[in-house]
Amino acid sequence: MADTVEAPPVDAGPAAARGPAGRRRPLWFAIAGVGIAAVLAVVLFVGVGTDSGPPDVAPGINPSSAYLLQLDVFGPGGGARAPNFTLTDQHGATVSLSAFRGKSVVLSFNDDRCIDICTLLAQDVVAADRDLGPAATHVVFLSVNVNPYFSGVASLRSWNDQHGLGRLHNWVFTTGSPAALERVWKRYGVEVELHPSTKSVVHSTELYFIGPTGRQLAIGSFGTASADTPIFAHTLAQMANDDLPRSEQVRVGGPSAVPPNQSPAAIGARVPSFSLPFLDAPGRTFESSSLRGHYSILNFWSSTCTACVRELPNIEQAYRALGTKVHVVGVDVADNPSAAARFAHRLGVTYPLVSDRSGQVTSTYQSPALPFTAILSPKGKLETLHPGALTTEQLEYIIENLDPALGSS
Repeated sequence: MADTVEAPPVDAGPAAARGPAGRRRPLWFAIAGVGIAAVLAVVLFVGVGTDSGPPDVAPGINPSSAYLLQLDVFGPGGGARAPNFTLTDQHGATVSLSAFRGKSVVLSFNDDRCIDICTLLAQDVVAADRDLGPAATHVVFLSVNVNPYFSGVASLRSWNDQHGLGRLHNWVFTTGSPAALERVWKRYGVEVELHPSTKSVVHSTELYFIGPTGRQLAIGSFGTASADTPIFAHTLAQMANDDLPRSEQVRVGGPSAVPPNQSPAAIGARVPSFSLPFLDAPGRTFESSSLRGHYSILNFWSSTCTACVRELPNIEQAYRALGTKVHVVGVDVADNPSAAARFAHRLGVTYPLVSDRSGQVTSTYQSPALPFTAILSPKGKLETLHPGALTTEQLEYIIENLDPALGSS
């Protein structure tokens, strides 16, 4: 199981990696297979001598959406030209950044053995590609491997296929020798910490938005907010679209983030309280007020939903790992309560289950389909809303980065 943490703000490195006003960006660190001592060392190291400020906005992006990507947008004409590099892609072909001139490039740095944060970004890229519609032909999602212990083409291709990226024609995942990879990391100011004994890495999670002329137009990052897939993906797509010539731009699909005071489903909004009967004891009522004071995971599911059925054991595993530090509640939607209770029991679910047979509470979150998971703060505010199934590692990653004290290790 991976240990992960989001680091405090850190100096982005070279001046070119800073915003127009020289403001330092917060960088999120993904950690796989590293002991807690190493995690704390990283947090303490990168937290020294930092400052922060509100993220910048771009033409098609509002402040709430920009906050998700932690955007720094360069001024008119963009910043410095993005450093060129030549590596090998997931098909074994040699590719260079310069080969994508004329296209909008979203450059990321990913671990091809990652099972948490990078997999969330993978889901975002798939959704962003869909949101771009016809403009996707003018956009390239380019990634550089940060795991030199697994730098073969087969590792990249396997990771792509596992996380839905194998079918995207505009996703390019590159790798090379450890020395070649390190040169690229350094040129972009990407922090990578290697752990030979476990063959694991710690890496910062920058996103570089590079325009058709090859200049850096904006820098962002991915972290816990990546779990808010529809909104994060829409913002990712909108940034790529904004970087295109006007003649190639489209109306980007997907939802924008809205301020918390405009929707109960907005990140940061206080979720309305609710009362629902327990699935296995309809005579008893669960009150959402009992969740206050703790982070809470609300998982919405149905026995007729195949993805939900596959996800339930993952939720159970996270529940057992997190213990009493986090509340976990499963919200069954539309099922016959007694039948659903027996179904969940056969799957080994032991966390509390409630029934929302009318779907009234479920509709509050405005998620298009099941399953989906809402994570609430101790004050009852919506921290994360993730449509689709989550793995145990992804769920634990989100929780541990909301509060490192909640870690299961």
